[in-house]
Amino acid sequence: MRTPRLSRGQRALLNCAPVNQGKLTDRLMRSAVSRAADSPEFANQQNFDRAVAALVTLIPVPPETAEWFAEKDLVVGSKWTWKKIVRNPAVLAISIAVVVIAGVSVFQVLSRLNDFPGSATARKLLTVAASTRPVMLDPVSTEAGTLSDLFFMKHGLEHYDVPEEFADFRTIGCRVFEDEESLRIAQIWLAEKRMQLFLFPAERNTKTGAVLRFPGWRYISQEGWVGAVKEQSGVCFMAALRGGQKDLEPYIAKTKE
Repeated sequence: MRTPRLSRGQRALLNCAPVNQGKLTDRLMRSAVSRAADSPEFANQQNFDRAVAALVTLIPVPPETAEWFAEKDLVVGSKWTWKKIVRNPAVLAISIAVVVIAGVSVFQVLSRLNDFPGSATARKLLTVAASTRPVMLDPVSTEAGTLSDLFFMKHGLEHYDVPEEFADFRTIGCRVFEDEESLRIAQIWLAEKRMQLFLFPAERNTKTGAVLRFPGWRYISQEGWVGAVKEQSGVCFMAALRGGQKDLEPYIAKTKE
């Protein structure tokens, strides 16, 4: 008998044709089986598939594997209790991820609640304070409040005045530098608890150029350092030291009425 000519697609379908041809529902599969029905090659394949299927049915299924496919477990609403769902590794992993994302979001929201104009620059300067060494500053031994004249005469910086809360502390050194945004920043190192003072231009409205003011002192912290920031005459002043807010509060509160 001559083997019928079949297309590549039909040959692919015949390779996976079921041994029970009475349940064929796909039109293309029925057409391919119909054309090859009298083919010896197809008959041999079907006989081989039936023999393999019969052999597979004789293989015993381990009890622990049989439990996976028990009919009672395949029925919707069976033993999937809330305890079983919670203990599922996939559910646990998703729950942990959701909690972590929610925690990070809450932390970011809370940290931004205390933001103020110039807080971004203040955070960067806390990083500068952490990496600064005394040898990086010019040695100056005087009262911090007197350095405003030095900043004006030598560097042309106006209103770079140290507030009265810190004006009487002795200094170890000072310097003026520019950050990556070309802001001119004055840095002072005090002998008092090795505290560092920073003066930098206050943030301004991008359209009008007006200074974005904020009242009183604002605290900011980052990586084990804390800073107290105040705006005056268009210049922000920050006192920074290693520690927490409680370490700076006594210096801020001593002159309050």
